[in-house]
Amino acid sequence: MRVGILESTAEEPHSKLFRYLITTAVFAVLVTLGIWYLTRFHHEKATVKKFLDGLVAGQTEQSYSIWKASPTYSYKDFLDDWGADGYYGPVKSYRITDAQGAKGDTSVVIIAEISPFHPFPEENDSVKQSKTKEVRIWVERRDQSLSFPP
Repeated sequence: MRVGILESTAEEPHSKLFRYLITTAVFAVLVTLGIWYLTRFHHEKATVKKFLDGLVAGQTEQSYSIWKASPTYSYKDFLDDWGADGYYGPVKSYRITDAQGAKGDTSVVIIAEISPFHPFPEENDSVKQSKTKEVRIWVERRDQSLSFPP
């Protein structure tokens, strides 16, 4: 008996079960990989959020302690960068836009946009958007210390 291309014979229940098991396993692996991909930099983003929240609240001492600065980066240097009159200041709102693994997976670069306006300016507000700055913050995974990327 010959079976044509569009004709089929009845499929055995055993092969249906095997096909459903394989499909379910592949789906579970894809969901797991998707969740891992979306949360892989969660701790580093949380550290940067805590740091920037401190700056927004005006708690520069708390943010400086989160920065875990080296002995050569004094509190005055920190204020020159992040204080109300600093290069990046005043920070009134922010938005984390991206996170990228760097330096052999021992650190992460978090990219944030910071603004001197609260709330964060809308995309169509070109005057306020022109004051928004992009900052890259280097986060060491081992101790969650912050610095500027080299």
